Amino acid sequence: MGNFLGKYNSYFYALLRIVAGLLFALHGSQKLFGFPGGKDPVELASLMGVAGIIEFFGGLLIAVGLFTSIAAFIASGQMAVAYFMAHASENAWPLLNNGELSVLYCFLFLYIASRGSGIWSIDALLNRNTAAEPRVNTSFG
Repeated sequence: MGNFLGKYNSYFYALLRIVAGLLFALHGSQKLFGFPGGKDPVELASLMGVAGIIEFFGGLLIAVGLFTSIAAFIASGQMAVAYFMAHASENAWPLLNNGELSVLYCFLFLYIASRGSGIWSIDALLNRNTAAEPRVNTSFG
Protein backbone atom coordinates (compact mmCIF):
# COMPACT_ATOMS: atom_id res chain seq x y z
CA MET A 1 0.00 0.00 0.00
CA GLY A 2 2.95 2.31 0.52
CA ASN A 3 3.41 5.34 2.67
CA PHE A 4 0.54 7.42 1.29
CA LEU A 5 0.63 9.94 4.16
CA GLY A 6 4.43 10.23 4.25
CA LYS A 7 4.50 13.61 2.55
CA TYR A 8 2.54 15.00 5.51
CA ASN A 9 4.75 13.54 8.24
CA SER A 10 6.05 16.91 9.47
CA TYR A 11 2.47 18.13 9.93
CA PHE A 12 1.38 14.97 11.74
CA TYR A 13 4.45 15.22 13.98
CA ALA A 14 3.55 18.83 14.83
CA LEU A 15 0.00 17.75 15.69
CA LEU A 16 1.35 14.91 17.84
CA ARG A 17 3.68 17.30 19.70
CA ILE A 18 0.95 19.91 20.23
CA VAL A 19 -1.75 17.49 21.39
CA ALA A 20 0.59 15.51 23.66
CA GLY A 21 1.95 18.73 25.17
CA LEU A 22 -1.50 20.16 25.85
CA LEU A 23 -2.79 16.92 27.37
CA PHE A 24 0.32 16.70 29.57
CA ALA A 25 -0.18 20.33 30.64
CA LEU A 26 -3.74 19.47 31.68
CA HIS A 27 -2.38 16.82 34.06
CA GLY A 28 -0.24 19.53 35.64
CA SER A 29 -3.13 21.98 35.68
CA GLN A 30 -5.19 19.44 37.56
CA LYS A 31 -2.47 19.07 40.20
CA LEU A 32 -1.63 22.78 40.50
CA PHE A 33 -5.02 24.45 40.09
CA GLY A 34 -7.58 21.68 40.57
CA PHE A 35 -8.78 22.21 37.02
CA PRO A 36 -10.18 20.33 35.21
CA GLY A 37 -11.89 17.99 37.61
CA GLY A 38 -12.59 20.12 40.64
CA LYS A 39 -9.96 18.46 42.84
CA ASP A 40 -8.06 20.39 45.48
CA PRO A 41 -4.63 21.61 44.31
CA VAL A 42 -1.64 19.75 45.71
CA GLU A 43 1.00 21.33 47.91
CA LEU A 44 3.67 22.92 45.69
CA ALA A 45 6.48 21.87 48.01
CA SER A 46 5.66 18.20 47.58
CA LEU A 47 6.57 15.47 45.12
CA MET A 48 3.17 15.84 43.45
CA GLY A 49 3.65 19.62 43.35
CA VAL A 50 6.97 19.26 41.54
CA ALA A 51 5.33 16.76 39.17
CA GLY A 52 2.55 19.26 38.52
CA ILE A 53 5.05 22.02 37.74
CA ILE A 54 6.94 19.78 35.30
CA GLU A 55 3.72 18.59 33.69
CA PHE A 56 2.13 22.04 33.35
CA PHE A 57 5.09 24.09 32.21
CA GLY A 58 6.82 21.23 30.36
CA GLY A 59 3.60 20.40 28.54
CA LEU A 60 3.12 24.02 27.48
CA LEU A 61 6.72 24.27 26.27
CA ILE A 62 6.31 21.07 24.27
CA ALA A 63 2.99 22.23 22.81
CA VAL A 64 4.27 25.61 21.65
CA GLY A 65 7.62 24.20 20.57
CA LEU A 66 9.95 26.22 22.78
CA PHE A 67 13.00 24.42 24.19
CA THR A 68 11.12 21.29 23.14
CA SER A 69 13.96 18.78 23.34
CA ILE A 70 14.93 19.82 26.87
CA ALA A 71 11.32 20.00 28.11
CA ALA A 72 10.44 16.64 26.55
CA PHE A 73 13.53 14.98 28.00
CA ILE A 74 12.66 16.21 31.51
CA ALA A 75 9.02 15.16 31.03
CA SER A 76 10.15 11.72 29.85
CA GLY A 77 12.27 11.29 32.95
CA GLN A 78 9.44 12.44 35.18
CA MET A 79 7.15 9.85 33.63
CA ALA A 80 9.74 7.11 34.13
CA VAL A 81 10.04 8.08 37.80
CA ALA A 82 6.23 8.24 38.11
CA TYR A 83 5.91 4.76 36.65
CA PHE A 84 8.46 3.16 38.95
CA MET A 85 7.32 5.02 42.07
CA ALA A 86 3.56 4.77 41.65
CA HIS A 87 2.87 1.77 39.43
CA ALA A 88 5.64 -0.80 39.09
CA SER A 89 5.54 -1.82 42.73
CA GLU A 90 1.94 -3.04 42.31
CA ASN A 91 2.51 -5.33 39.34
CA ALA A 92 5.07 -5.86 36.59
CA TRP A 93 2.66 -5.22 33.71
CA PRO A 94 1.67 -1.63 32.87
CA LEU A 95 -1.78 -2.72 31.73
CA LEU A 96 -2.43 -4.32 35.13
CA ASN A 97 -0.86 -1.61 37.33
CA ASN A 98 -2.52 1.38 35.57
CA GLY A 99 0.88 2.61 34.45
CA GLU A 100 0.45 2.38 30.69
CA LEU A 101 -0.16 6.14 30.33
CA SER A 102 3.08 6.86 32.20
CA VAL A 103 5.00 4.44 29.98
CA LEU A 104 3.43 5.83 26.82
CA TYR A 105 4.18 9.45 27.80
CA CYS A 106 7.73 8.45 28.77
CA PHE A 107 8.54 7.01 25.37
CA LEU A 108 6.54 9.61 23.44
CA PHE A 109 8.47 12.42 25.11
CA LEU A 110 11.74 10.60 24.60
CA TYR A 111 10.93 10.49 20.87
CA ILE A 112 10.00 14.18 20.87
CA ALA A 113 13.23 15.00 22.72
CA SER A 114 15.21 13.20 20.02
CA ARG A 115 13.33 14.78 17.10
CA GLY A 116 13.04 18.36 18.31
CA SER A 117 10.41 21.01 17.76
CA GLY A 118 9.66 20.62 14.09
CA ILE A 119 7.30 22.90 12.21
CA TRP A 120 4.63 25.06 13.84
CA SER A 121 6.91 25.86 16.76
CA ILE A 122 8.42 28.91 18.38
CA ASP A 123 11.85 27.35 17.93
CA ALA A 124 11.24 27.21 14.16
CA LEU A 125 10.15 30.85 14.17
CA LEU A 126 13.35 31.78 16.00
CA ASN A 127 15.38 29.74 13.46
CA ARG A 128 16.79 27.41 16.05
CA ASN A 129 17.90 23.90 15.16
CA THR A 130 14.50 22.23 15.22
CA ALA A 131 15.61 18.88 13.84
CA ALA A 132 12.30 18.73 11.97
CA GLU A 133 13.56 16.84 8.98
CA PRO A 134 16.70 14.79 8.58
CA ARG A 135 19.12 16.46 6.22
CA VAL A 136 20.25 14.26 3.34
CA ASN A 137 23.07 15.17 1.04
CA THR A 138 21.71 14.72 -2.48
CA SER A 139 24.69 16.08 -4.40
CA PHE A 140 26.61 13.64 -6.55
CA GLY A 141 29.85 15.51 -6.89
